[in-house]
Amino acid sequence: MVSTTEDLAQLCSEMARHDYVTVDTEFLRETTFWPILCLIQVATPDDEAIIDPMAEGIDLAPFFDLMADPDVVKVFHAARQDVEIVYNLAGLVPEPIFDTQVAAMVCGYGDSIAYNMLVSKICNAQIDKSSRFTDWSHRPLSEKQLDYALADVTFLRDVYEHLKERLEKQKREHWVAEEMKILTNPETYDLPVEKAWTRLKMRVRKPIDLAVMQSVARWREEEARERNIPRGRVIKDDAIYEVAQQHPKDQKALSRLRALPRGFENSRHAEGLLEAIEAGLSTPKEDLPVVPRPSRSPEGTGAATELLKTLLKVIAEQNQVAGKVIATADELEKIAASDDADVAALKGWRYELFGKHALDLKRGDIALGFEDRKIQIIELE
Repeated sequence: MVSTTEDLAQLCSEMARHDYVTVDTEFLRETTFWPILCLIQVATPDDEAIIDPMAEGIDLAPFFDLMADPDVVKVFHAARQDVEIVYNLAGLVPEPIFDTQVAAMVCGYGDSIAYNMLVSKICNAQIDKSSRFTDWSHRPLSEKQLDYALADVTFLRDVYEHLKERLEKQKREHWVAEEMKILTNPETYDLPVEKAWTRLKMRVRKPIDLAVMQSVARWREEEARERNIPRGRVIKDDAIYEVAQQHPKDQKALSRLRALPRGFENSRHAEGLLEAIEAGLSTPKEDLPVVPRPSRSPEGTGAATELLKTLLKVIAEQNQVAGKVIATADELEKIAASDDADVAALKGWRYELFGKHALDLKRGDIALGFEDRKIQIIELE
């Protein structure tokens, strides 16, 4: 393992000469808000290494410089958590990046395919998953653990080169590029504390209840970050919903809430929760948030949505691409309700592949029929 800043700088300098580097991380976050980075695996076409970020005195700056190098493509599988770690530690989003899970969906390997399944299909190799849930913070790591960790980036080279070649042949590189814009947007990894309530389900019906929920969710987010513990260790989501509806104003009222742990009302954190509740209740009437209301879909939308699901399945199979990357169930419902729905499925390559056919089906310009034991798209006069 690379365990000194000097060796890391030399490694990253050599890797920066290549067009791409495959990257993976091992981390722990069961008991913390911020993930604890335990291991970094990197590989280029002719080299591979494991970096020990927990080594005493090591400075990860050379690695972060490599992640920021615009001339080197950073290849991940299911990149979001790995990128989040880099963003939290260095304040940067690796770019450019290539997510093999997204590319695999575009190439027809199914929805959100697991890495080991992709390696099996493309490399005809099996990965020993017995070390998957190991304690990566423990030192020393066994040879078996290190072999497992390194396989996450060595096989990834072949996976990347295979998918890249396939995308070029199918002329679908821009499909993946659109998805990468989301993964390279800093807002994906840094939700402002005042928007913490958007992580929650909408279980309130009154504006004042929503104001309390927003205030308490912000307090919990700030507490979790400051104390570096998971959000649920501060208070659980169910407690926020109950607080938002019951409006407890003192310790006695807190003690009657079923969703709060017994004795919470006597803890030093109860005061902060009560202050957050009071802040929400003190919101001026003119500043109260609007409770989102589910829009009523026009009559027949349900049946139209089912037809669109079938159309999506047909088009996905014909083009060997995962339906999930073309349109979501929510988008299909919105298209069924309105031809002018503001959804990704009616824009760009998705429109050409599926969206325009979806609108044609709604207008009666095409139909779905059953022929040769397959559902077919039928052009109508």
